[in-house]
Amino acid sequence: MTVLVMTFLLGCLSVMTVRGRQGNWPAGMPVARPRLVAVGGTYEGANGRPSDAYVVQERLIAAARGVGGTERAHAAAVLALGAVVAERPQHTDNRERDLNGCAQAAHRAVRAAALRDPGPSELVSTLDLVVLDRTESPRLRYAHVGDGAIWHCPRGGEPRRLTTPPAHDAGPPPRVLGRPSTLKPEVGAVALRPGDRVAIVTDGAVRALGDRRMKELLTGGASPIACLDRLYDEMAAVEPKGDATVIIAEFVTA
Repeated sequence: MTVLVMTFLLGCLSVMTVRGRQGNWPAGMPVARPRLVAVGGTYEGANGRPSDAYVVQERLIAAARGVGGTERAHAAAVLALGAVVAERPQHTDNRERDLNGCAQAAHRAVRAAALRDPGPSELVSTLDLVVLDRTESPRLRYAHVGDGAIWHCPRGGEPRRLTTPPAHDAGPPPRVLGRPSTLKPEVGAVALRPGDRVAIVTDGAVRALGDRRMKELLTGGASPIACLDRLYDEMAAVEPKGDATVIIAEFVTA
């Protein structure tokens, strides 16, 4: 199989001068810009076969896990995220759509690659995706396919898993990108307030820690990086076999 390496160049936007209603914004002065400030990473599994990939942008965060345990698995995850980024679901002209169309685009990309290059193992992937809408009442839209999880952690409140846990206990998830069957992603939206957080975790982290412990670790006022460190410490004690990705983002407005 020819492996296509897709590199995401995530640049930093430097604002020099912004024109507003009262004229030019003074150069160097911070500009209020609602966004998701994220930390995250992939804890590499003991089996040594990469499966997870993720992308972080100012208002878009997504993670994917290729299923199957071969090099095709990681390629499937990268293909899915490439399609998500190309859809640009965080931009204003796409704001009124739910994220079903974005998940369908990722599904088509992985399926097309599977048909072009059939192999001894499936080319399939999971997907968890969130997008921040900078409206008068900010909200977070999400889409979920597979066995990862998306958590909403309101400031001062109790973390809540937004996505439905899969019905299976072992083996590949029944709903993934890339199979011939029709895809029905789980989509939804939740209102956000400054200081609220969202966490995306792949199946490796879900299996290593479980929902109960995950909820405990996401609770509290520790910074996102401190929270990520605690999750990594506990995963190190468990030593998950496969990749385990965790991304924690905080909604800020200044």
